[in-house]
Amino acid sequence: MSQEISPNRKHPGPGSSPELRASHADRDGVVDVLRVAAGDGLLTAAELDERLEAALSARTVSELTPLTADLPPVSTSTGAAVAEVKDVLRIDRRFSAVERAGRWVVPRRLELAVEWCEVTLDFTQAVITQDTLRIDVDMQGKTLTLVTKPGIVVDADALTLEHSKVKIRQAPAPGTQITLRVELVGKKSFGRVVVRSPRRTLGQWLLRKPASLPAGD
Repeated sequence: MSQEISPNRKHPGPGSSPELRASHADRDGVVDVLRVAAGDGLLTAAELDERLEAALSARTVSELTPLTADLPPVSTSTGAAVAEVKDVLRIDRRFSAVERAGRWVVPRRLELAVEWCEVTLDFTQAVITQDTLRIDVDMQGKTLTLVTKPGIVVDADALTLEHSKVKIRQAPAPGTQITLRVELVGKKSFGRVVVRSPRRTLGQWLLRKPASLPAGD
């Protein structure tokens, strides 16, 4: 049966303190409600960024409450917020492309065992439930592409390269709070690893708007 969940894990009852400390679960619930609302067109990209920053820095439940007061609760039937998070997700593929995009649930660890196929992991609309993702890479040939957004950083220092190279196009603005750290470990043989931002703006992705065409097209 579908049910609705509040963005806050706990609700202050009669006589309880309004300054109840916010937990990681409280903040994560609010963040997911905000992302769903933006995807449904209820928040602009600027409003989303402002509220996400406030949610991630909130220290009490009373600071979180106003951020979703004008938004509908998230239904579990959508698969958002309460979607099952796998401890380990293994992708084993040969000769056919792999893509994770849209509102996919980021596991706690990803095992990537692929040969001669393109792999794209797009985090711009992903449901992120923890601050670190370890990707165990066993990949031969083609390109591994990670599409990131502000707050997501990729560390490839522990990745062994054989006839391969890494190209990271991410330059976090000073003061940007890190929401997800992706650690690449294992071995990449031949091909490339590319880390880049989306070709559309964050607002365009969330609001499902096409990228603007160049003048004269």
